[in-house]
Amino acid sequence: MGERLVVLYRGNRPPATDRIESLADTVYATEEELLYLLPGADVLLAWVTSTPAIREAWPDDPEKAPRWVHAASAGVDSFLFPALVDDPQVVLTNARGVYEQPTAEYVLGMILALAKDFPGTWEHQRRREWRPRPSDGITGRAALVWGTGPTGRAIARLLGAVGMRVCGAGRASRTADPDFGTVHGARTLRHALTEADYVVLAAPLTEDTRGMVDASALGAMKPGARLINVGRGGLVDEEALVDHLAAGRLAGAALDVFAQEPLPAESPLWNMPGVMISPHTAGETTSEREELVEMFLDNFARHIEGRPLRNLVDKRRGYVVDDTRPA
Repeated sequence: MGERLVVLYRGNRPPATDRIESLADTVYATEEELLYLLPGADVLLAWVTSTPAIREAWPDDPEKAPRWVHAASAGVDSFLFPALVDDPQVVLTNARGVYEQPTAEYVLGMILALAKDFPGTWEHQRRREWRPRPSDGITGRAALVWGTGPTGRAIARLLGAVGMRVCGAGRASRTADPDFGTVHGARTLRHALTEADYVVLAAPLTEDTRGMVDASALGAMKPGARLINVGRGGLVDEEALVDHLAAGRLAGAALDVFAQEPLPAESPLWNMPGVMISPHTAGETTSEREELVEMFLDNFARHIEGRPLRNLVDKRRGYVVDDTRPA
């Protein structure tokens, strides 16, 4: 068939393997096998993305490295190692378009759960306790969405639709943004943090964003505010977050991503009041696997036909750049 495709998987292979195999000479590799099977491949479909295996298996000889890597995920931080980033012959694409709306729905769900204290309600139910109590509303509450890419925009649109006051935080300040209204840059970000009832992290993990929510940023947040992270765990100084939650400065947090995954059992975040934890599943749906395969198949057809690929990642920035919209 000409093209040699390596599919990196863990546990279960992707669906529609017959359609994948019809397009190329296909080899399936576990993380342990990738070191031996990756050299000489034309294309790598990374069905598993949060793994050091790709970096470790990447051929030292650029002539033996794949020319195209497709990540079946929105985040690509595991792929941003020098040998891949610095090779101009290697293109990287991702699964932008699959996860944005489900992640926005997750954020809205978590905001409602935190405001209405659903965990407390379920605990009282478990104990067969009838305990009426008031809860917070969300209409008119201020949400700062930190990260103005497609996921952040989907979040902003959904939160705005239920009556929340939404603004964004990005690389540059601007007004009259179609989804955020106001986007705060570095100069006005601190003020925005002091006014937000909910701070939602939806930024990619890059050298510029790593650790951006540190003790200083957490200290600037409005007392009683809540933090929601659907970006990457490395965006947040988790020790500082624990300190601020324990001191009662923050009312709670909904965390889907962590610096170390799975989150270690000894992490104090597990048992902190007002904290909701999910296992990096904010964007997952029952149709996710099929959507991911359809996106790859469409891109592979483009690859074979010499047409531009969808979701081309700017390897220096670490995300897909859409020149038609503000970053």
